[in-house]
Amino acid sequence: MSPPHGRPKEGSLPEGDEGARPGPGGTARSAKGASCVKRIGLFGGTFDPPQLAHVALARCARDTLPLDEVRWIPAGSPWQKTRAISDARHREAMVALAIEGERGFVLDRCEIERDGPSITLQTVHQARQREPDAQWFVLIGADQYNNLHTWRGWRELLSLVTLVVAERPGVPLQPDPAVASMPHRVLPLPPLPISATDIRARVARGEPITGLVSDAVASYIDRHHLYTGSASGH
Repeated sequence: MSPPHGRPKEGSLPEGDEGARPGPGGTARSAKGASCVKRIGLFGGTFDPPQLAHVALARCARDTLPLDEVRWIPAGSPWQKTRAISDARHREAMVALAIEGERGFVLDRCEIERDGPSITLQTVHQARQREPDAQWFVLIGADQYNNLHTWRGWRELLSLVTLVVAERPGVPLQPDPAVASMPHRVLPLPPLPISATDIRARVARGEPITGLVSDAVASYIDRHHLYTGSASGH
């Protein structure tokens, strides 16, 4: 498959202080940009560990879209991951520490509590059943966007939510053409060359991770000996 050339086309979606426009499901926004319903971003991931780039992405989405809530959803059983991941209890605890004190950030345990592989479409259906009147946004990174055509039920997923793609330095947006043609928003982020892979490797080598994760998350990693090969619960 040859990726599309250049920047993928963005759909026509609600912006700033424009007149009332319909959102997904026909929900209108007021002329001052205020939403008539609760606007919720779903931010899923392995979060092994949650890093400062994750926080920056969530803040940008919260403030730019804008969102009433960003729900951080640690994956219970990420079906596309081939490496061993940390126990869910550790990843949940680190997310709670990473988002503590952040306005509108909420930890959502739905995928940890649900049996079977963690499928985003199932998470969206579950969320919509609980709050049918909310407007839903799914926040993903550039690497996830480029792989979205492999997600289970991705076409149905994009019919139910507004897709928000965060540009990641060094990762060009090269989605499948069918995915690129679907409406979406792109969030330009400041350069934050941080990756969970690099963080885990640094910890394994005994190197500091200051400035890559919050102090509270760094302390948790050290206290539980995560990523050193001697951690419990992997």
